[in-house]
Amino acid sequence: MERKKIRAVVEGAVIAALYTTLCVALAPISFGQMQIRVAEALTLLPLFTPNGIWGVTVGCILSNTFGLFLGTNILGPWDILFGSLATLIAACLTRILKKPAIKGFPILAPLPPVVLNAIVVGLELTFVTVNHFDIRVFLIQAVYVAVGEIVACYGLGWLLFWAMERRGLKSKIFLNQYS
Repeated sequence: MERKKIRAVVEGAVIAALYTTLCVALAPISFGQMQIRVAEALTLLPLFTPNGIWGVTVGCILSNTFGLFLGTNILGPWDILFGSLATLIAACLTRILKKPAIKGFPILAPLPPVVLNAIVVGLELTFVTVNHFDIRVFLIQAVYVAVGEIVACYGLGWLLFWAMERRGLKSKIFLNQYS
């Protein structure tokens, strides 16, 4: 049992490290009004392992913190708190939305990160850019974030999911006792 716990911690830590590395390495496109956070493709990993939930959440916290210190995260501490909370909720919902599937791809699973980040990050960007809530500004910001999330989650996430399924990596890499 102890070995399974250690492996679970390592699994989540590897996912967090991958998420953080992708965000920091691609910082110019990971933060801001126009963003495609490539690391968001990893938000589909909760479909394979429950450790993906805390892995992407910790990765998001670390990424937003590094972004703040690097000066690329214009949203500041609010993004560390609210952006990471949105990622946690989205990861939990992604884990639940395994069905329906088209040709094996769970079509609704990438939707929580798209919708929650569009709303939360859209709100954050609205308050940072105009210092108050303006529905027009919010809708523009939310659409920008949603488009980036669609590219990352439905585009890159689908490729990641497909590659992992095709190679049988679910059974080789991730723990299955929780599935």
